[in-house]
Amino acid sequence: MRKTVVYLITLFLFFQSPLLSYSSNPKDFINELVNDALSKLADKSISKDEKASFIEKIALDNVDINALGLYTLGELRKSSNEEDISNYKKTFQQYFLKSLTSRLSDYSSSKFEIISEDKKSTNYTIVNSKVTPEDGGVEIKIDWRIYTKNPDKPLIRDLIVEGLSLARTQKEEFASILNANNNDIKVLIKKLEEFLIN
Repeated sequence: MRKTVVYLITLFLFFQSPLLSYSSNPKDFINELVNDALSKLADKSISKDEKASFIEKIALDNVDINALGLYTLGELRKSSNEEDISNYKKTFQQYFLKSLTSRLSDYSSSKFEIISEDKKSTNYTIVNSKVTPEDGGVEIKIDWRIYTKNPDKPLIRDLIVEGLSLARTQKEEFASILNANNNDIKVLIKKLEEFLIN
């Protein structure tokens, strides 16, 4: 019993402590967060489920998933009822976390490097970076859109991969589904739920 308690406390500290230590400076924030994530994903002593749990905890604490979900819903967020919006938010969060874990695992054996940062306003900073696969694959440029309304707690709002906004791309995909189904938000939620099952 005592060993179990010690194990659970150790596991809790292992997953929680990094979430409290990231810098409030956008450039350092991204550098620390991404390198931490890549380090955990590359660690062969950690199980796949533990890695997924770690990535989910990082995302929940450092990505503005709620704002991202409402943005990708488009104008429908203004006309849908509260219950549908609530169901959409919950489903989108699960969808986002599963997608993120899948995407990040592709970069687990890569070198991450910050190139520069561009403070657009008091609320937004763009952090420019690149990812270089250690297997000699093609270098990928990633720009991070960081929301800094609260200067002590930066949040990721979007990733621009090789000039392509992931938030905008997701919004267009969702719009396509909605347009083909009379703007029925329930159909979109069902599509996201189907993705979670597969």
